[in-house]
Amino acid sequence: MTLCITNARHLEAPVDLLVDGDRIVTMTPAGHHAAPQGSELFDARGLVLMPSFIDAHVHLREPGFEYKEDIASGLTAAARGGFGAVMCMANTRPVNDAASVTRFMLERARLSHPHGPRLHPVAAATVGLKGEEMAPLAELKDAGCAAVSNDGHPLENAELLRRIMEYAADLDLTLIDHCEDPRLGRGWLMNEGDMSGLLGVKGQPDVGEAVQAARDIMLAEYLGLPVHIAHVSSKLTVDVIAWGKARGVRVSAETCPHYLLLDESALKGYNTAAKVSPPLRRPEDREALRRAVKEGVIDILVTDHAPHAAHEKEGTLDEAPCGFTGLDLAVSLTWGLVREGVLSEADLQRLWCRAPAEIFHLPWNGFAPGDPADFFLLDPDEVWTPGPATMYSKSRNTPFLGQSLRGRVKHHWLGGRMLF
Repeated sequence: MTLCITNARHLEAPVDLLVDGDRIVTMTPAGHHAAPQGSELFDARGLVLMPSFIDAHVHLREPGFEYKEDIASGLTAAARGGFGAVMCMANTRPVNDAASVTRFMLERARLSHPHGPRLHPVAAATVGLKGEEMAPLAELKDAGCAAVSNDGHPLENAELLRRIMEYAADLDLTLIDHCEDPRLGRGWLMNEGDMSGLLGVKGQPDVGEAVQAARDIMLAEYLGLPVHIAHVSSKLTVDVIAWGKARGVRVSAETCPHYLLLDESALKGYNTAAKVSPPLRRPEDREALRRAVKEGVIDILVTDHAPHAAHEKEGTLDEAPCGFTGLDLAVSLTWGLVREGVLSEADLQRLWCRAPAEIFHLPWNGFAPGDPADFFLLDPDEVWTPGPATMYSKSRNTPFLGQSLRGRVKHHWLGGRMLF
């Protein structure tokens, strides 16, 4: 079936999009060509056309923690949120350090969402994520893993980190590293600064993230290999990454919408909903991260979707786990940055689609002839409120719960097939 999307807005211009089967045929100025006879027509007037986004950092919790999220619910949230592909981290139970776990994840995705979104498991860098012994990366790559990470469990042993980077590179896999000195600020609950002092709680200094990032970057330079720095939260880390890139190091980096929108003041009143790892930093860190994503020092955006059950976030600040859900909200939150003039529509497509696809060698839609027909339509003006009736993840642990957001995904196609 040939599909013609008419009168959509793409990069501020009205366009028509022609799709044949699961591929893009052409995108032209609106009204420039008549739709082929027999085409299915979809009038997208008033809606923004975007390629399906790629989230390179999510936690889908299955196997082992299905009460928080499972692959079916996580992929539903991804689809509704505009994501055509997600990369899921290995901190499941059992850990994704064996091919059998990878194959289980992929089979669960196939059964629940045969037409997508696509799941790309991330291999554990070490057995059990314990940081002691390298996981069988070749076996994991053969089973379908798209990258390697010890996410959430910093790799302290530099010699082991080196061997993982070398072996992963031989397999054409990139290491995604959670940069944190686990001994600096051990037992932290938030950023170390004025707010932690005001609340009287243990804080984590930003230098702990930057020191580990600097180590990774210097090691990547020495080896001539790539490394990807996860969920950057501080200006100091941005400066270290910029230094590495200026030296020609093959370093890429990510940050999350919440680090561009919130700061440590969100934890006033011991607000557990705002507890995340790495922690929300100072306003000046938020502003530095905004500049970094605009200028390309930070290469991509990710959600770090980390669902938790409601009762887990309802305890005290020291009891509550770190993490926010993000798949339902990311497009709306970052569309708000477009409305503010912080980012452009082109920036969103680079940060959420082209750049993650290039870093992790995934297919993506640039609306060129032959590209995969993965795209969504956004209503830029719809106002909605995140809550039980409007979110598709099992969990709703987000500081944006109950706030009015503007901009929402209305329709999504993957492989030319309309999901909703």
